[in-house]
Amino acid sequence: MSSIQSILVHMDASPRSAMRLAIARELARRQGAEMVCALLALEPPLMPAVETVPPTLITQIESDRRTAARALFDDVLAEGSPPMAWDEVVGDTPVHGFVEAALYFDLMVLGQQKRDDLLAVDVPPGFVSDVLLDSGKPALIVPYAGEFETVATDVLIAWKPTRECARAVACAIPLLQQAKKVQVLSWSGAEPAPAELTYGIRRYLGWHGIDAEVRRYAEVPDDLGELLLSRVADEGADLLVMGCYGHSRLRELVLGGVTRVILESMTCPVLMAH
Repeated sequence: MSSIQSILVHMDASPRSAMRLAIARELARRQGAEMVCALLALEPPLMPAVETVPPTLITQIESDRRTAARALFDDVLAEGSPPMAWDEVVGDTPVHGFVEAALYFDLMVLGQQKRDDLLAVDVPPGFVSDVLLDSGKPALIVPYAGEFETVATDVLIAWKPTRECARAVACAIPLLQQAKKVQVLSWSGAEPAPAELTYGIRRYLGWHGIDAEVRRYAEVPDDLGELLLSRVADEGADLLVMGCYGHSRLRELVLGGVTRVILESMTCPVLMAH
C-alpha cells in the first residue's frame, strides 16, 4: 500500500489555521507521516498604505502574527503525535520560498482564500494557485468556512483523461486506499480514447486495491464547476479530487473555468495537482 510520508502545512495567524492543522494531523496519523508547519513572511505590498507605516509598526505586526501562528502550532504540538516541526519560509519572495520547500514534500495542506478578502495580510492573492502551478506538487485545500470531522473517507473524483487529473489521482492513491467509498464522475462529449477503452480509470484504481464506482456522462455541461459542487453536497463527499488547470499569460495567471469555480466556492476539502 502506498503512503504519504511528509506533509507541509501553510500556517498563518488566522484562527482558520487550526482547522488546517487538525486535518493535516489526522491525515498524518493515518498515513504515518511527519508534518512541517511553515509560516510565510509578510510581503510588504500586502500591507495597507505600507509607505506611511512606520518601520517599528511593521516589525510589531510581524511579531504579533508570528506569535499567534506559533501559539496555534504549540497547542497542537503539546497534544502529542504525529511528529511535527516548525519552519519560517524564506526566499526571493515568501511564495517562492514556499514553492521551493514544497518540492521536498509528498503533500501540501493549504487554505482557501476568501473572495472578499483578497488583500488579506496573511495570504498573498493567488497564493494557492501560484503554489500549485509552480511547484507541481499536490495540495489538499481546506475551505475558509465549515468544520470537517472527517476527510477522505467518502471521496469524489472528477475524472478527465489529462495529465493534470492523472497526477491528482495518482497523488491521492494513499488516501483513496483508506477511504470507505470512492466515486468517479466523468464528462466527455468525445468518443473515448483507445487507452481509456483498454484500461480506464476503474481498472487503474483497481490495480491499487480501490473499488470505485464510475459514472460517465456524454455531454460536458457549461456549469461543470457548479455541478461538481452540487454532486459533492448530494453525495455527502468529504474530499474532491481533481486536476488543477491553468497557465501563465503575460505574467498573469489564467485559471481554467472549473478550477476557478472550485477554488472560489469549494464546500469540502479538495485535493488538486497540476
